[in-house]
Amino acid sequence: MSKIVELITELAPNGVRHVPLSEVAGYATTRVDASQLDEVTFVGVDNLVANKGGKINANYLPNTARLTGYKCGDILLGNIRPYLKKAWRATSDGGCSGDVLAIRISEDAQRVLSSEFLYYLLSSDEFFAYNMQHAKGGKMPRGSKPAILAYRIPVPPLEVQREIVRILDTFTELEAELEAELEARCQQYEHYRAELLKLPNAGTVQLSQLINGLSSGRNKSRVEGGKYPVYGSTGKIGSTDQASFENDALLVARVGANAGRVNAVSGSYDVSDNTLIVIPNEKWHERFAFHQLTSMNLNQYAVGGGQPLITGRLLKGLEVPVPAIKEQRRIAELLDKFDDLVNNLSVGLPAELNARRKQYEYYRDKLLTFDEVPA
Repeated sequence: MSKIVELITELAPNGVRHVPLSEVAGYATTRVDASQLDEVTFVGVDNLVANKGGKINANYLPNTARLTGYKCGDILLGNIRPYLKKAWRATSDGGCSGDVLAIRISEDAQRVLSSEFLYYLLSSDEFFAYNMQHAKGGKMPRGSKPAILAYRIPVPPLEVQREIVRILDTFTELEAELEAELEARCQQYEHYRAELLKLPNAGTVQLSQLINGLSSGRNKSRVEGGKYPVYGSTGKIGSTDQASFENDALLVARVGANAGRVNAVSGSYDVSDNTLIVIPNEKWHERFAFHQLTSMNLNQYAVGGGQPLITGRLLKGLEVPVPAIKEQRRIAELLDKFDDLVNNLSVGLPAELNARRKQYEYYRDKLLTFDEVPA
């Protein structure tokens, strides 16, 4: 941090220039044939990972002949539901769907702005809050392309940008080390869970006989700071003042890259229409059911040539081994303890990783904030 202060004092003592994004960058205009893309080079909004998690390989390919082409160094933003904070700095060339924005630094501006620095600006919480503020649509908000280009960014000297990128990259690497350790523990947990849930002596039962209800969420009304959470395929996605459910339930993501993901919820809440609501009956201990469904990798049962889809009929027809309730409870208690070790943000590695992320966010905000040079 002291070096940053020295550089700013030396190179920008009166502040730095702030400009609209449009002055230094714009949306990519190049086009690419879909036939040239594969699961690595095609980027749809579903394989951009929420919370600035980068991207994963696509599990379906585009159904249009021509797409926007992105280049190495472009910043790709998910333009549906900006609150999911999907951003990735491209490390190769490829093509993206219409729901992904590819932002490219103009040729002239490359002398004063690095794509690494721009990525940190456009993956900041400040930018995502701005993007959401100007988004259009209630149920499925989309970022406003003109508003994004109007977003004002600081353009400090390149030496300052490089030092900030170096510091933030270091934070990112330290965070990645903790994530790798946590991932190893998660794999250990999954192995342990699979062993506990083999249940060779338990008879199988169709899910239709183990549930009191299975329906699809229908939430369309969301308000900021509402009394009740709204859950979707990735967990909590908003809030509302009108709860539609009050019972303990399991939520199964119905469509898209998250199809088959399982969450457990309780209390008063509402559910989006891309999520199925499963209510176990007295024969199926809820926490046991959660672990059992999670271990089954429900995505493998998805249907559809484009977007993967999990249907209620499909779920009802699945068969699972079901031991006595006492045994279900015992297994659930063991798995809950292990689950805490890898997912509970208040203990162990998850707590350390969470603290590191908060520290990173704090320093990133400070590093990306500059006094503006007087006009």
